Amino acid sequence: MALTSSNATTVITPPALDRRRLGVLSVTFMIVAASAPLTVLAGGVTTTFAVTGVIGVPLSFILLGLVLTLFAVGYASMSRFVTNAGAFYAYVAQGLSRPLGVGAALVALVSYNLMQVGIYGLFGFTVASMMSAKLGVDVPWWVPVIVCIAIVGALGVNRVDLSAKVLGVLVGLEFLAVIVYDIMAFAAAPEGLSAAAFNPESLFVPGIGAVFAFGIAAFMGFESAAIYGEESKDPRKTVARATYLAVAVISSFYAISAWAMTVGAGPSAIVAESTESGPDLLFAFLETHGAVLLSDLAQILFVTSIFASLVSFHNAVARYFFSLGRERVVPVVLSRVRRTSGAPFAGSLAQTAIAVVLTIGFAIAGSGSDLGELYPVLTMFTWLTNSGALGLVLLMSVVSLAVIGFFRRQSGVDTSMWKHRVAPALAFVLLGTVTVLIVTNFDVLLGQPEPTALTYLLPAMIVLPGVAGVLWGLRLKRTRPALYKAIGHGPEQAPEA
Repeated sequence: MALTSSNATTVITPPALDRRRLGVLSVTFMIVAASAPLTVLAGGVTTTFAVTGVIGVPLSFILLGLVLTLFAVGYASMSRFVTNAGAFYAYVAQGLSRPLGVGAALVALVSYNLMQVGIYGLFGFTVASMMSAKLGVDVPWWVPVIVCIAIVGALGVNRVDLSAKVLGVLVGLEFLAVIVYDIMAFAAAPEGLSAAAFNPESLFVPGIGAVFAFGIAAFMGFESAAIYGEESKDPRKTVARATYLAVAVISSFYAISAWAMTVGAGPSAIVAESTESGPDLLFAFLETHGAVLLSDLAQILFVTSIFASLVSFHNAVARYFFSLGRERVVPVVLSRVRRTSGAPFAGSLAQTAIAVVLTIGFAIAGSGSDLGELYPVLTMFTWLTNSGALGLVLLMSVVSLAVIGFFRRQSGVDTSMWKHRVAPALAFVLLGTVTVLIVTNFDVLLGQPEPTALTYLLPAMIVLPGVAGVLWGLRLKRTRPALYKAIGHGPEQAPEA
């Protein structure tokens, strides 16, 4: 971090991330890794079938993909003008107001942390179960989590292209595993190659709200392309192309694979089989129709799929910490970058510490739980990831408004009515509707027979930091106007010391 002096004013040159490392495919791998295709299919899709009893899940992925494409139109267009590791934070600050930007930043920080730490619960349960079943070794679920946190943290403080390469290999392998399953499922087809799952009558039934609420969580991470803008080879093109590519790949791949699941079990049996087997449905199918080795390999890839998602969300959190620290919205120490790798090591260490503390907290709380080995899944994973997904969908709806506000303020820019007005407005309405569906179905997402205090406490964990952020932004406006002016502008403006 360089210091330059001019009379009595000291201007701090803001730290910078390692630049020009990532191309379109690298960023796309980061995005898809966060989505975790094998995890979504084995865990998310089977859970959606079981909880909602709706077989139109494949069609829901197509419709959600269209909604997110509308969001991506304005989001990608704005990415050509705003390059900031804070992404949502910078977009809202420049498109709506600086206080709202700070509020969005805290909501994003909380949401990404909840998503990342929640996934550790699924990882711990899965690895501990595999070690018990395959090796006869019983370990507490939190032991593999602590080991995984250390590995993810090590990747987080190294060059970002190292993470991209690791994720590229893991994502490629899990795509291959799902494709093999899809082919075998279509070949089995006990009720024929039925397209009933794409019939609107199969989706537009009671329970559709919960289907969309579950489904949107499968896409979370797709919006993270802008987070890597400062490290992209060509930010003006990379972010937009990676976002569009990710939405197209995720929505079509999930739709086809969820359809394959209904065909492989039979549309009339998929709900019952999902209820009975859960995530094991996919692995049991591979063992029955293929071989035990094939099922074992898929289970290993299931673990690596979760790991890839953890790495991706960790990187997102670290860059949010970096962006906010660089602009002094949070302690400046969080903006420190590792000299040898250009990685936001302070933000990475902060996220690692949060993961360790929350894991220990859940481990202690669950020591006397009657939920047994499912404890980390039914609490840590379910509570935190659903809350995080709510926060990210809420932020996307706000960002849609920010796009409209941003381009209304631009002079000398060739504005497009579709890109800068119509598409963002439609995205705001549709994403706002999905947000409402998530909130009204939150007890369903938590697996509760009826709402409890927890049903309202978890969403409050998302909203209250946003309110606190807005108030903090307003205070900075009064007390530190130079710092306030730099909010959301990243390396464009360095706040005065």
